[in-house]
Amino acid sequence: MKKQPNGDGAVVIKKYANRRLYNTESSSYITLEHLAAMTREGREFRVVDAKTDEDITHNVLTQIIMEEESRGQTMLPVNFLRQLIALYGDSMQAMVPDYLDASMNSFRHNQAQFKTAVEGAFAGSPFAELAKHNMAMFEAAATAFKAAAPGNAAPSTPTASGGSKDSEIASLKAELARLRDKVDKLGE
Repeated sequence: MKKQPNGDGAVVIKKYANRRLYNTESSSYITLEHLAAMTREGREFRVVDAKTDEDITHNVLTQIIMEEESRGQTMLPVNFLRQLIALYGDSMQAMVPDYLDASMNSFRHNQAQFKTAVEGAFAGSPFAELAKHNMAMFEAAATAFKAAAPGNAAPSTPTASGGSKDSEIASLKAELARLRDKVDKLGE
């Protein structure tokens, strides 16, 4: 298949009638998980129907959200979903997309500021390395708990260091067991 030129720099993904997704940049078939990973990496892409060339990016992104929600990693509370559905057909419907976009941009900005503030608070102090280590352990523990929760399967993407995800999970579980033992001993 020939790469499709795109003036805005976004990768063009073609969706075929058999529901397969084709990445025109890498000339390979991909999955919704690949698109989710591209989104997390900040890669711009546009999904088009292979037959009609209609832009169906919105539908595919919604499908990714539905799959993430069905895996037990819910971020959208039921009350929020009910309110959102109630706004369809409402006179305020046209304002909702811009409002949600601005709210999410504000959230991401505040998240980045908080992270910078926390990192800056410990910079140059003897506690900086300890804080980094503790934050890494906290994130590892959160990941281990999330992976061990019923209904949650560990994602099958390779780690940045190239090691297998199974060995990383085993390592995190061992570290978590050691931490639990320490906590138990402190409680005695």
